[in-house]
Amino acid sequence: MPTPLAGPELGAFLRAHRELLKPADVGLVATARRRTPGLRREEVASLSGVGLAWYTWLEQGRVTASRQVLEAVARALRLDPAAQRHALRLAGFHEPVGPSEDGPTARLADAVQPVLDSWPTSPAVLVDRSFDLLSWNAAWSALWGSPDSVPADRRNLLWLMAADPRLHSVLHDWQPLAMNVFQYFRAQAGLSLGAPRTGEVYRRLDEDAPELRHWWGCHSVAELTARTITVEPAGPGPIRLSLSSFRPVDDPSALVLLFTPVTAEDRAGMDELTKDQSSGRTHSAKVYASSRCG
Repeated sequence: MPTPLAGPELGAFLRAHRELLKPADVGLVATARRRTPGLRREEVASLSGVGLAWYTWLEQGRVTASRQVLEAVARALRLDPAAQRHALRLAGFHEPVGPSEDGPTARLADAVQPVLDSWPTSPAVLVDRSFDLLSWNAAWSALWGSPDSVPADRRNLLWLMAADPRLHSVLHDWQPLAMNVFQYFRAQAGLSLGAPRTGEVYRRLDEDAPELRHWWGCHSVAELTARTITVEPAGPGPIRLSLSSFRPVDDPSALVLLFTPVTAEDRAGMDELTKDQSSGRTHSAKVYASSRCG
């Protein structure tokens, strides 16, 4: 695939950040002869490891730019993560796909947990770029079972959708939603498809749901579409839930899934279920099977 051509918006964005920087910000000594604000182009070029002519053309939108070079320029301009993602998107690239670090991941889970807990009757979960579950609310545990009961190496949305008997027993016609989750993972994963964690999840799926191996061998992609699903946990009876999703502003590679009761009756059913969970009452569940790849 050819490298995208830098456009005028990217050039204007880089120039604005260059003009905001002072020489001292990047360890340079200011001189009295400066007639323009901020850093000179030659200084940014030197800090980035590129030629002055090439960097000038980059600001003018006249050259192609690789991700690696743009990241070097971003570092030279001291761009924060949000500004770096914006620069890459202006150049036609997705946000960086790097391994999640325990610290930032834990902070994200802590920050989002109060949001999840604010929906007492709406099952909600936060997943990272690998679709590992980071945090969830009481309604999620009441409906699907607590993820704490799932081994850590299988605590992943792909595994739950394909291999978790509790989810299959509760969710009517679970295959279309499960397949859509797999398609969406492929669509947004990018380089993460080759990450060690993705390989580990696929190996667990091979062990636990070998009859669905063609699912993670498929190459189809799709957006995760809003839809209404019907769940039938023992106790309150059928409940209709509306699926929506959004990305936390602190980490656009993460994802929140939210299942909202459609009617007041559905909300009352979820309220009963969560109260049963908190009081320690449990219900048995029947397991269903599945087969086909969409």
